[in-house]
Amino acid sequence: MIHTQTSIPRPEFPRPDWQRTDWLNLNGSWSFGFDPDNRGVAEHWFNGSAHELPQQIMVPFSWVSPLSGIGENVLGIGWYSRTIKWAPAQQRDRIFLRFGAVDYHCDVWVNQIHVGRHSGGYGTFEFDVTEAWKCNGDNSLVIRVEDNDEPYQARGKQGYGEIRGIWQTVWLEARPDNYVQRVQFTTQLDGTIEVQGIIHASAGGDAVLSFSFDEGQINHSLELSLEPGVQHFHSSFQVTKPRLWSPETPHLYEGMITLESGSSEDPGDNNPTKNSKVRIDSIATYFGIRTIGTVKHEGMESRWITLNDKPIFLNGTLDQSFHPTGFFTYPTDEEMRDEIYRLKRIGLNMVRIHIKPEEPRKLYWADKLGMLVMEDMPCFWGTPDDQAKSAYEPEALETIYRDWNHPSIYSWVMFNETWGLLHESEDESGTVKTYMPETQQWVKEIYEWAKSIDATRLVEDNSPCRYDHVESDLNTWHFYLNGYQLVRDHIEDAVQSTRPGSNWNYIDGHQQSDAPLMNSECGAVWGIEGSAGDSDLAWQYKYMLNEFRRHDKICGFVFTEFKDVTNEFNGYYRIDDSDKDFGYEGFIEGMSLYDLHRPDFVVIDAPPCTTVNSGQMVSVSLAVSSFADTHHGKPMQLSWELWYDSLGCRTIADHGLEDISWNTYGVTQLPQLQVQMPRTDAIAILAIELKDPADPAVRSAVARNFITFDVRSDAAAGLYALEGQWLQIAPTDSLNKQWDYTWQALNDHKVNGSNRNDNHNGGFFEYDIDISSLTRFNSISFGDIDIYLEAAAKVLLAKDQQLIDDPTVDISYMHGRKADPGMNLNSYYMTDAKKHFSTVQVYIDGQPVELLQLPDDPADSRGVLSWHYQQDDRKLDEAGSYGYLQRIRIPSKMMPGIIEKGSFRLKLEVPAGLPEESGGLCLYGRNAGRYPIDILVNYK
Repeated sequence: MIHTQTSIPRPEFPRPDWQRTDWLNLNGSWSFGFDPDNRGVAEHWFNGSAHELPQQIMVPFSWVSPLSGIGENVLGIGWYSRTIKWAPAQQRDRIFLRFGAVDYHCDVWVNQIHVGRHSGGYGTFEFDVTEAWKCNGDNSLVIRVEDNDEPYQARGKQGYGEIRGIWQTVWLEARPDNYVQRVQFTTQLDGTIEVQGIIHASAGGDAVLSFSFDEGQINHSLELSLEPGVQHFHSSFQVTKPRLWSPETPHLYEGMITLESGSSEDPGDNNPTKNSKVRIDSIATYFGIRTIGTVKHEGMESRWITLNDKPIFLNGTLDQSFHPTGFFTYPTDEEMRDEIYRLKRIGLNMVRIHIKPEEPRKLYWADKLGMLVMEDMPCFWGTPDDQAKSAYEPEALETIYRDWNHPSIYSWVMFNETWGLLHESEDESGTVKTYMPETQQWVKEIYEWAKSIDATRLVEDNSPCRYDHVESDLNTWHFYLNGYQLVRDHIEDAVQSTRPGSNWNYIDGHQQSDAPLMNSECGAVWGIEGSAGDSDLAWQYKYMLNEFRRHDKICGFVFTEFKDVTNEFNGYYRIDDSDKDFGYEGFIEGMSLYDLHRPDFVVIDAPPCTTVNSGQMVSVSLAVSSFADTHHGKPMQLSWELWYDSLGCRTIADHGLEDISWNTYGVTQLPQLQVQMPRTDAIAILAIELKDPADPAVRSAVARNFITFDVRSDAAAGLYALEGQWLQIAPTDSLNKQWDYTWQALNDHKVNGSNRNDNHNGGFFEYDIDISSLTRFNSISFGDIDIYLEAAAKVLLAKDQQLIDDPTVDISYMHGRKADPGMNLNSYYMTDAKKHFSTVQVYIDGQPVELLQLPDDPADSRGVLSWHYQQDDRKLDEAGSYGYLQRIRIPSKMMPGIIEKGSFRLKLEVPAGLPEESGGLCLYGRNAGRYPIDILVNYK
């Protein structure tokens, strides 16, 4: 019969890499109930009519997740039941019940017959239910799942939200008696396609296995003589003029595998042409032609990673694959597709799926759109005893075989940060965790075992944070640090310690080979006391990547992380997929995150900001890091510009155009730049673009990068390109103020004022400004006064309120799925799509003169001074925050009286009645924000 599927969650076929046409998706509403006393088996709950399950659950979502309709984090046993009526299109076909993944122990009954049991949280599995199935009637399907978070269970990164029960698609699938169980493609760059696989035959006889790809342009067939049972096969065919798979050109050869075999009416007659009916098993699948390897470049101590025999720099990120409503199950296929799109949008070419194998459909989109994948095996959380080892190995094998044909996967990571690999003991100091020699040996054996199964990919023993590799194809390491010099020194030490025979990053006498050096976790999030909270990523990210690209040996990085998760706010994107604003376009027109992830990179060997004297000549060292041969040997141009914002006017202080070229992978040093700083106080930006003169696009750039300078004069009131005279008043020197909360930050160069969310009465800062020093030398003074200041709205975070109300409370780290990022001491919300505006009425001597609109309370790379003058790399003080330059002209009708008095009163007031999460006011001084000024009063 043909079954018409109704609207259900995740209706698409779950395995686009291995798809049959006759199937039924079993996602949707099932009866469900918990079994806290483990009574179900004894009371025969598998007899659907014997026990009514009290709840409804939406499959395929973990019973803990909101989308399941249960939403309860209950350990133990859950039962599912459903009645199904379905029959294959071909009457004699066998029926398989298939599960994408179930956590953890799963028992299945069909029509009260126990058809199978599976253990493991991440592997795919199936049961042949043909003998229990009623093709002409209703079928009772009952599933019992037990998940007790046993220490031997492979759990991966379930701390954000638990996987319990069914969490990937369940479906029925029809196949003939003889069917293809598995096929593995191994490709070569000359178009040779090696094929090996398994056929399951219920009856012997001759058969033809056919391969047809690329709309019939590629055809290959293999004649087989089948014997009952499992049969292995091996063959090869050739693709002429092969189109290679890569992130830039992710070409897939899509097509069909077909097994034609005869099923004789006489079991003893092996002649398929006599009294037989040909049975056909057809599977839609695909492969991509690509190779993964390493190469040792001349003069190098370690190797580079290669894709299709060419070195590649891996710009990667850590993906927790967590969704706030489905947890580790995405609500829709489109959302998985969009995940890969968002990675590619910012120029990444690799993603590390963290401590879990990814859903096959998301891997399909990585294949289709072009994204390399480092896939982790899920780890157990206990100790490496025999039970844990016995549970781990079959689950890892299921993952490797399931995901073999995904060209996107370039690496298997067998363990992460020695999770589950440490033995605990007690001594006088307390609990001691030790990576025992026998465990190290087992991990080495697991590496060798995985390599023996799949020699086409790189295999990593353990992605380490404790410098404890044993044997690995990749010499990876983790670090979380904040502060330019700390990051620079750490990376330099890693590079200098990387060479064959080195003990660095290896444990207990194990030594490095010449394996490629690569970072596999990095960022600032855990490099700051209590974590970085919700704070600016852009500043640290840019200088960290610049340091990576300074070194030939480093082949790539994995930034933590792709998106914010439940208690970590360090993603490129918010957890709701909205954008963060890194602010790079404020330094170079058109620059974005994408520019930091290009294969060709302009390295600036300098800090992100340097304090210099006005007019000083500065030498800047440059290099090109190249991991693509696109521009090798071609004439290129290095365009540079030193510019600054002169109180609202973009001013170019120096510029140049240099002819350059390079003809090799890795780092090529360029001539130093000699740059003269402006002769005024300024934040000067050295903006560099690498251009191809053959590219006609005016704004096109091969690469972009920048650094900044805090240019300081000796003048007491600063030196600016202004007419007349000026003076400055520190924003903290207010005469009067009225807010629920006021506090100073950034070494007292910033003042904040804000109210509780339920108080909409507004507030103000008020200053008495003495201008007699500007006018006293003129017996008759005529002129105007402009006031320049940097201001922004001010969001009152919970930690700001708490630190004032009760500074003794420890709020250094707020953990949990419902963590409030505003309670973290280091938080200052990074600029994103959500704006927190404020309105400021400006009064001069009590008269309203101007209304300011402050669009946000931002923090990103544009807050140069707020980053440059941080006092402690391990603690953030409103880092990256900045405001908007305001110029206020005092009306001419007020000037005579002000000049006569020699002073005026400035009041900056936020009016009452602004909406919640808006309002407030912060003012920036000389060493804070974006502009090197206090409140500047210019009389001219």
